[in-house]
Amino acid sequence: MTAALTWPPDTAPARPPRTRLTRLRTLLGPAGTAAAVFLAIVLLIAIAAPLLAPHDPDAQSVLDPYAAPSTTHLLGTDGLGRDITSRLMYGSRTSLIGPVLVVAVALLAGIPLALAAAWSGGMVAAVIARLFDLVYATPGLLLAVIAVALFGPGLAPAAAALSIAYVPFLARIVLAAARQQRVSPYVDALTVQGFGVLRITLRHILRNITPVVLGQTAIAFGYALLDLASLSYLGLAVQAPTPDWGVMVSDSNALMGGYWLPILAPGVLIVLCVLSLTVLGSRINGERPQPYLRRRAQPRMRKALTGALS
Repeated sequence: MTAALTWPPDTAPARPPRTRLTRLRTLLGPAGTAAAVFLAIVLLIAIAAPLLAPHDPDAQSVLDPYAAPSTTHLLGTDGLGRDITSRLMYGSRTSLIGPVLVVAVALLAGIPLALAAAWSGGMVAAVIARLFDLVYATPGLLLAVIAVALFGPGLAPAAAALSIAYVPFLARIVLAAARQQRVSPYVDALTVQGFGVLRITLRHILRNITPVVLGQTAIAFGYALLDLASLSYLGLAVQAPTPDWGVMVSDSNALMGGYWLPILAPGVLIVLCVLSLTVLGSRINGERPQPYLRRRAQPRMRKALTGALS
């Protein structure tokens, strides 16, 4: 007696294994993937600026002020005849190194305080939380202006002041996530087994909240980039003639003369970088875009039309 054939067959074809790159693209989505690719390109350009820049960013040409885009100067020149493309490439270095310093110092100071508050609780957690609230209530740009007034204009004083202001911005999110992990059953199980506080905190709690830390770090990086560009625009951080996006935006002579490209190009790069970092941080945190209202309204409209015709 032969067995009955069934369709579809019981044994489905094996799916190809998903690589890390595929899982990462699924996590980030199309918008997050595009943001990550754009930021990777900007980072590569910043690293390889001496090799990719077609001209010396500080080389002046009095014969070519505000030259139009051409094969020699892809984006034209500024008021001193300096190549805008080369200055944008070299400016990515100074525009990115400042936020790196701000976020690094904020993480090194904020994560240990947040983990200590989440683990200890009680009076220690209350004191640390009030400290975070006090610093968070103080505008970061105000601290940067005070630091520049005390120590003089430059990238170092501005970055140091902003790093203090960004400590609670990162630490408060880490504190909330660590508190959720602190009351989890696995922490009690590890404590009963005799594992130390440092090991549980670093190897388990911090590891489980890593996506939250990375996502908030990306968002903070974008905000720090915007703040430092604003300070450079005001002449308080990076100083001319150093190539920097914020310094390039402050070219008022180009604006008064009707030459918009020397200001528009660095401004667009700042906006795209901040937007990409915000989107990437949101995707790493697990946030997904809400569906369009038009898509939500389609089933309702179809139902209403069906009821009206019936």
